[in-house]
Amino acid sequence: MKLLVANRAEIASRVFATARRLGWRTVAVWAEPDREAPFVAEADESCCIGPAALDRSYLNADAILAAAHETGADAVHPGYGFLSENTAFAQAVIEAGLVWIGPHPEAIAQMGAKIEARALAEAAGVPTIPGASGGDLAAAADQIGFPVLVKASAGGGGKGIRIVHSAGDFDAALGEARTEALRSFGDDRVIVERYISRPRHVEVQVVGDRHGSVIHLGTRDCSSQRRYQKLIEEAPAPNLPAAIRDGLHEAAVALARHIGYDNAGTVEFIVDAASGEFFFLEMNTRLQVEHPVTEAITGLDLVELQLRAATGQPLGLSQADVAFTGHSIEARINAEDPYDGFSPRAGPVRHLSVPDGVRWDASVAEGSEVTPYYDPLIAKLIVTRPDRASALDALRDALDELVVGPVPANAGFLRWLTDMPALRSGEMTTNVIDALGPAEMGEPPSSDDAAPAAAAAWMARLRSRRTAETASPWSALGSFRLTEHRAEAAVLLRDSAGELHEVAAGALNGAGTEALATASSADASSVAVNIAGHTVTFEVPDRSDAWAPTATDDTGSVDAVAAPFPAVVVEVPVVIGDVVAAGDVVVVVEAMKMLHSLAAHGAGTVAEVRCSTGDAVEANQLLVTFEQHERELPADPS
Repeated sequence: MKLLVANRAEIASRVFATARRLGWRTVAVWAEPDREAPFVAEADESCCIGPAALDRSYLNADAILAAAHETGADAVHPGYGFLSENTAFAQAVIEAGLVWIGPHPEAIAQMGAKIEARALAEAAGVPTIPGASGGDLAAAADQIGFPVLVKASAGGGGKGIRIVHSAGDFDAALGEARTEALRSFGDDRVIVERYISRPRHVEVQVVGDRHGSVIHLGTRDCSSQRRYQKLIEEAPAPNLPAAIRDGLHEAAVALARHIGYDNAGTVEFIVDAASGEFFFLEMNTRLQVEHPVTEAITGLDLVELQLRAATGQPLGLSQADVAFTGHSIEARINAEDPYDGFSPRAGPVRHLSVPDGVRWDASVAEGSEVTPYYDPLIAKLIVTRPDRASALDALRDALDELVVGPVPANAGFLRWLTDMPALRSGEMTTNVIDALGPAEMGEPPSSDDAAPAAAAAWMARLRSRRTAETASPWSALGSFRLTEHRAEAAVLLRDSAGELHEVAAGALNGAGTEALATASSADASSVAVNIAGHTVTFEVPDRSDAWAPTATDDTGSVDAVAAPFPAVVVEVPVVIGDVVAAGDVVVVVEAMKMLHSLAAHGAGTVAEVRCSTGDAVEANQLLVTFEQHERELPADPS
């Protein structure tokens, strides 16, 4: 079987992993902004479906079906988002003679509009929030009692939702919700229902097959939200009395059976933290972003169950076969700035270091570029431990070790969130985070705070690359010198705002011992450190560039690099045969209590390396020579 994934990024990678394990061949579809994305390289085959303009390629059903035909795919997995809950697309896949990895199209249609879904839930005996979807909605709001919630019937993601606290505000809020719903979903129908002031978002994973089997895989709590967007999810949901938990399980299975559900899906509920009542919210007829936490506590592969069900096989397990072990928590790592209204950010991922002992489902790798075309989710960090307290501690520790930058990310905010009392106690509600003010969220570390740790990390990286076998007598002397020039070396760093930070060697003792750091570039020109969950990135500039922008050190021609003054060689990051470009650092020396990066002046191949770590060199001594690729000619004076 050959499976095409009609999606991108981490969910495509996730589906490919299971398909490969089961012996399926895989096809990736990609738009131009994703040409170099990791998921494309992970598939057996790939096919371009769109340009690099403001991108809607993954919503182009015709292009995706054409790619399936071109590559000879047998089945299509929609992932989540995009076309995953599009009834017409599911039907088109089936009509093209392909296997649709999802529920039957009628189930998608039934659950796709909240008004119809609410009626089906009521018919299945599932509790629904008191509300109305037709007639005089203002009168219905008065009868329900304020505050009420006005929400779009179609779609989700927080669009088309308004909270109304009084009758005088109702008409305006209703108009706004309808306008936003029409613009976002092409459908201006809305529901008016009781507003629950302390809502928990609890969902139940269900899975069914074409043989009439429907089972649940337990609960998840997704109450840690910002503007209706989930940030932290966990399984099982904490602080649920047994009667409520069992009621949620039974209600989810009852609804799925009522509509003949035959794949993986999620029934979402609002649990009133004040009264303990629960009410049907919606059903997602696809795989969820947070599915890994369910996999962790059940030991089941949800994608495998999807493939089995879609190809007509029985699930192969009953409700009695499902066992729950431990506690799992997922944190969504988004490219966004929490301290600027959680606004999304684009940029490079030059540094990436993931802690051990976690599951890391990511859309990026070191060297990736986060583009502005898609949602800001770049990875999911999942921890699983025997109990909830240790899982929260593990998540906090993992966020303290994660390094991802220089593109801004929300990991530092999530690290702060792990210590929030409401989360720790299992009493988080969906409106807690939105009520936070800037002062309550704390502040990210300053560059001044992070510079010593970054300098220490950069120095540690240099030391780790030094060879113990160097024949230089200076190396054998260690830090001993007849002169005092090593008394107080310093590292120079430039922060993201362009400000320079000079960190003396004496200040490095112990610095960075509580901060993970990486230096990913071959020329050691940048370094990133984790400070309280926040990744802070610095450039490590050439001293001449940093301190004397109008007059650089003369370190040789394009054919060679020479020592600009007497110095000791600290690092030689190149060997004979290396190809370098203008600006690539080839030697790092120490002199005048400072570290100096000496760079190639043009493109070439390293011909000779005339120095070693620890060597004492004189002014104008040739250190590295090159075979030129192309000489940079001086400007025409005319």
